[in-house]
Amino acid sequence: MSHSTAEPAVRVQNVYKIFGKKPKDIIRRLKEGEDREDLKELGTAAVIDASFEVAPGEIFVVMGLSGSGKSTLIRTLNGLQPATEGTVSVLGQDIASAPARELRSIRSHSMAMVFQNFALLPHRTVLENAAYGLEIQGVGSEARRAEAARVLDRVGLQGWHDHYPHELSGGMQQRVGLARALASGNDILLMDEAFSALDPLIRREMQEQLKQLQKELGRTIVFITHDLNEAMYLGDRIAVMKDGRIAQIGTPEDILSRPADDYVASFIADVDRGRALTARSVMLPLQGVDAGQRAAAERAGSVRSDATLQEVVPVALEGEGILAVRDGAGGDVVGYLTTARLLEAMGTRTDFTAAAEAQSPAEGQPASRDEGGEA
Repeated sequence: MSHSTAEPAVRVQNVYKIFGKKPKDIIRRLKEGEDREDLKELGTAAVIDASFEVAPGEIFVVMGLSGSGKSTLIRTLNGLQPATEGTVSVLGQDIASAPARELRSIRSHSMAMVFQNFALLPHRTVLENAAYGLEIQGVGSEARRAEAARVLDRVGLQGWHDHYPHELSGGMQQRVGLARALASGNDILLMDEAFSALDPLIRREMQEQLKQLQKELGRTIVFITHDLNEAMYLGDRIAVMKDGRIAQIGTPEDILSRPADDYVASFIADVDRGRALTARSVMLPLQGVDAGQRAAAERAGSVRSDATLQEVVPVALEGEGILAVRDGAGGDVVGYLTTARLLEAMGTRTDFTAAAEAQSPAEGQPASRDEGGEA
C-alpha cells in the first residue's frame, strides 16, 4: 500500500517504559550502554528507546516474542501505560501532555482497541456490543444501532444481531470485537494479539477479512503479534522487537531480503513467502524488459500488483514465462514478473508447486487473473 506524505497518524520518539522504583536511573544507565538484564534488580525495562511513525491508512505491525515489549509499547500509544520518557503523538496530539478529559476523548473518538480476549459485554446482544463505542460517544440509539448493524453485516454476522456473546464461537466473538472498533468510526485501531486465541483456519479468515476491510475503509492499524507469518501477511511495514528494543523496521520484502541481524534472520527462515510477498514487491521494472518479453506477457495475461505470489502461481504456470503486473484490475502495467523471478522469490521449486496446488479449481478463478480488464 502506498501512503501520502501527510502528517503521521502516530509518532513515537525515543520512548522508554520502565517498571520499578528507579526508572530514571535505569534509563540513564541504558543510555550509557548497560544491558537491561544487568539492571533487573532495579526494575524492568519493557521498552527501550523506541522510535517510529505510522502513516495514515497504514497497517503497522509490531512483532516479537513474549517479553519483547510489544504489548507494553502499544499501551503507550493510548496512555494506558504512559511512557516513562519520550513522546507519543496521536493525530498531532501529545498523549503525555493531554489532560485526563482530553485523553479520554482521544480514546473514545480517535482510537479503538481490539483485544485478544474479545472483551465483550456478556449481558448485551451482539448488536448492543457492536454499538457500545458509539454509545460512549453519545450517538443516539437509532443511529448507533443502524451503524452497528451495517458493520456487523460487513464482517459476516448477518442474522446474529440479537444473540448473546456466549452463543457465538470464538471467531464470531472476535468479529463482534472488530465490528465494535470499526463502528466507532475511530481513525486508528490498536489490535493487541487480536487473532492469537483463534484456531488456525478462523485466524486466517480473520486476517484476510481485515486486509479486505482495510482496503475499503483505509483505517490506520497498529497490530501486535508474535507470529511472523501473520506479521508478513498483514503488515505494510513491520517493527521486530527483541528485549525491549526495535531490532528492525521495514516492509515484509525488506525484512525477508535484508534482515538486520541474526535474530531477525532466525525468524524469517520458515516464513510462507508465497502469502507474504506480492507481485509488486518482486516484479521487474518496465525498463528491464525487452519488446519480445512484453509481447509474451501480453499474450499470457496479467496479475494485479497487490496479488500475493501464491495467487500469481496458477497464472504463471499457464503463461509463457513472463506476466505483466498491473496497478489494480485493468490498470496500467507497472512491471513484469518472470517465472524465474517468481521461483527465486518463493524460495524453492517445492514452495512453487505447493502454492499452485493450494489454488485448486474448486476455489474459483485466482484473484490475480486479469484479462481484458476484469479481475
